[in-house]
Amino acid sequence: MEILVVGTLAIDSVQTPFGLQEEILGGSASYFATAASYFSQVGIVGVIGHDFPQEHLTFFKSRNIDTTGICTLDGKTFRWSGRYDDNLNIAHTLETQLNVLAQFRPELPPNYRDAEYILLGNIDPALQLMVLEQINNPRLVVCDSMNYWIQNPQYRKQLEQVLPHVNVLCINDAETRLLANEYNLVKAAKIIRNMGPRTLIVKRGEYGALLFDQDNIFAAPAFPLEEVRDPTGAGDSFAGGMIGFLAKNQEINANILRQAVAMGSVIASFAVEDFSLERFKRLNLDEINKRFADYKKLTVF
Repeated sequence: MEILVVGTLAIDSVQTPFGLQEEILGGSASYFATAASYFSQVGIVGVIGHDFPQEHLTFFKSRNIDTTGICTLDGKTFRWSGRYDDNLNIAHTLETQLNVLAQFRPELPPNYRDAEYILLGNIDPALQLMVLEQINNPRLVVCDSMNYWIQNPQYRKQLEQVLPHVNVLCINDAETRLLANEYNLVKAAKIIRNMGPRTLIVKRGEYGALLFDQDNIFAAPAFPLEEVRDPTGAGDSFAGGMIGFLAKNQEINANILRQAVAMGSVIASFAVEDFSLERFKRLNLDEINKRFADYKKLTVF
């Protein structure tokens, strides 16, 4: 197993100015793994209930995603309901049902423990630590987090125990400011990089992403689109595309990392073109390579 993805598997209901979709596939692990699967072999670790539709597992297998690490517990699958208004950068959570996620204790299959690339979704930091304790010798650990874990003193303490084991932290601008207790992103990046991660990637929605690495800054714009239908999972798709690209190239340096951020932006641009993971079901490598070439034209001067 080359890439190990740990995160949520969810049933979502999402409303945007472009429609309402109920009972659709969601969750950070779904987007992470699908995005990364275009580049490398991926295994998912997560939990579902008996109500999780078989068609979603079939979709994962169609992408050659190893689902051995998905456990099924008695109860309902984690559910999230949200709404986006005209500002698609802001998700308004209407309802969250933890369900079986509240009992989740990740246990890695033996063939997952030698994974080289680890992608930790924004789950409880204590669970992130559980995963790291079961990994033998990872080459790269990428971690996501969220406001809930950062602002709660109990969870923040656990998150601070995770960060020294992380190579790349990938969070949005609001989370960056909150974690560093600093409004200026450049100053905040220096503070966070002293917490453990040598690389910080700040996701900025429709404004792209900022990469802070060894005192260098790289700005990657979002790919301009004619149509955006559902921004859910864009950040997760970004991270999945980035780590997939790194795994495919088998090399990590400043130049490759910048290319990986660009590829992450490209993959995220496909995710938002339809609800749930529907766009990925129609996506192929030729389309990805063409948009990556267009992205390069967009950013080179």
